[in-house]
Amino acid sequence: MQGMNLAEMAHVVNVLPPQDISGGATGDRFHLKKHRKASIIVSVGASAAAFTKILVNECDAASAGNSNAIPFSVYKEETDAGDTLGARTAVDAAGLTPSANDNIFYVIDLDARELTDGFPFVEVQLTNGSGNSVLASVVAVLTGARYAHDQNETVLS
Repeated sequence: MQGMNLAEMAHVVNVLPPQDISGGATGDRFHLKKHRKASIIVSVGASAAAFTKILVNECDAASAGNSNAIPFSVYKEETDAGDTLGARTAVDAAGLTPSANDNIFYVIDLDARELTDGFPFVEVQLTNGSGNSVLASVVAVLTGARYAHDQNETVLS
């Protein structure tokens, strides 16, 4: 078999199911204690206008607790219905201002070593100060499992 079976070689987290982020939205937190990398895909569908920011926060608990906005790297696809990512770009802790185009996506690359000790949880915020209707979703693909095994260990005959 060539390629990668995503369901067996990675852990997929539905951070923010597709929804209208009018007024902003914060996705579910996930942790990188057992994985080395997170590829976070922010997908934007139809929008009345661009939302304000994409922020990545490190957190010290699964809910509540302390959180800090952190810098990250991103690959952008900002053309309507395109599928070719641009070059890796550094983004400071103030976050990324997204394009106003419809049907775009971003891939955020995050290494677990970039998180502060004691802050193993990650949270993605999509802020929308203007309150415009924007359809968006966030999915994280965690790779580099520290204790890897087949997700489905059933033996097929």
